[in-house]
Amino acid sequence: MTATNTFGAPVLSLLIFLPLLGAVGISFINRRNVGVIRYATLGVTLVTFLWSLQFYFNFDWNNQGMQFVDRLVWLPSLGVQYLVGIDGISLPMVVLTTLLTAVAVGASWPVETRVKEYMILMLVLETGMLGVFTAIDLFAFFVFWEAALVPMYFLIGVWGGPRRVYASVKFILYTMAGSSLMLIAILALGLSHAGGPTFDLLELVRQPVPPGTQALLFWAFALAFAVKVPLFPLHTWLPDAHVEAPTAGSIILAGVLLKMGTYGLMRFNLPLFPDASRQFAPLFAILAIIGIIYGAWVAFAQRDVKSLVAFSSVSHMGFIVLGIFALNAQGLNGAVMYMVNHGLSTGALFLLVGYIYERRHTRELSAFGGIWATMPLYAVLFLIAMLSSVGLPGLNGFVGEFLTVLGAFRANPIWAAFAALGLILGAVYLFTMFQRVFFGPITDTHNEHLEPLNLREILVAAPLLILMFVLGIYPNLVLGPLQTTVAQVLQMVGTAVALR
Repeated sequence: MTATNTFGAPVLSLLIFLPLLGAVGISFINRRNVGVIRYATLGVTLVTFLWSLQFYFNFDWNNQGMQFVDRLVWLPSLGVQYLVGIDGISLPMVVLTTLLTAVAVGASWPVETRVKEYMILMLVLETGMLGVFTAIDLFAFFVFWEAALVPMYFLIGVWGGPRRVYASVKFILYTMAGSSLMLIAILALGLSHAGGPTFDLLELVRQPVPPGTQALLFWAFALAFAVKVPLFPLHTWLPDAHVEAPTAGSIILAGVLLKMGTYGLMRFNLPLFPDASRQFAPLFAILAIIGIIYGAWVAFAQRDVKSLVAFSSVSHMGFIVLGIFALNAQGLNGAVMYMVNHGLSTGALFLLVGYIYERRHTRELSAFGGIWATMPLYAVLFLIAMLSSVGLPGLNGFVGEFLTVLGAFRANPIWAAFAALGLILGAVYLFTMFQRVFFGPITDTHNEHLEPLNLREILVAAPLLILMFVLGIYPNLVLGPLQTTVAQVLQMVGTAVALR
């Protein structure tokens, strides 16, 4: 694993901290100028998104190492550095983060209380997330990891629903408990390095960890990431957080924050603890399968549309974990593709659920019916997002599901059989929900004169829906830069198998 900087300038660091600089600038705007604050925040996120695209267009698909690396000695006596870079796994997550943050800010126009603080927290959150997906130094990774958790805690706790305090406290307690274990493991790993203290991932992967210690450290990292995924049975914080979070919070939570867990498993657990990864892969695959079926089954029983989508995330994230611990090229490629696709489809579903909630101030399935007749454009957009989530061929969701199940089949056909059952159940609860909301007679008079989507709402949703078709037709936009990195990860784990 090598490191290069194509630009020769700290352009990646500028990307990471551009939202934070924007937050500082917005702090000087008078809080009464709500319109200026909103458009300034949206402008910062759009510039950040456009800035992130240069890393995609300048990325060397044939380079296995980290690219666009920025390095700065931070605490030399402890071997701590500010060290960031991008490879094939982190590249799609960086672009997804900048896109979804811009979408989330565009969806935040209905927020009317403490708008200034809200927008500042959104930008601070973006810096934290970008740092997580680019940090190569483990200590810097932990700092960014924590920096991404705190803003979400406040976004849920201040601007959330009626049970927002309960949901935000539950969210922070679960994630901080996992973070504490990870911090201990990071310190143990970095301070015990034979060549002197270092938290540089590029150095740590070159020194094998003894088998006994490896298992302990593996679990310390894995539990922190499993909570974040969340992997069954550590998932109970997620539905509460999703239901109580504002629309933008749900978009970011589902689209980006959950991926921090699966990204961490791929970035750290597999290369640092290869023996333990192989040893515990069947256990993680079984837990993933339980989560797939359990999440789908419970989603079917929900009577709140947002809660249904929240439990669908538990099921979908199980597919990603299953792909990772299939420990083959198809599984890992499918896992990364699934991470991107889930961010687009579930992010769009939460966005669209937010649109109807702003009109009806309820998400109960029983309150709807016949919406297609009064909001046909909205119904079409919702249908596209739902079919993407189901995995309809031609849309982005199909490719990730196919590769993930294929990887599971190559590892163990029984795993693939149960995963396929989860796909069937997913189609059942989503189509049932769609039928109840959009078809049938209008039984509630409030649904007879619903306001159609405005231009802002259409423009905010459009990028996600367009990408569903683009990645469904040409998935190599994600899979192409990924191949060499996946091959390197499999080589480190010792399970390299040619993709055929």
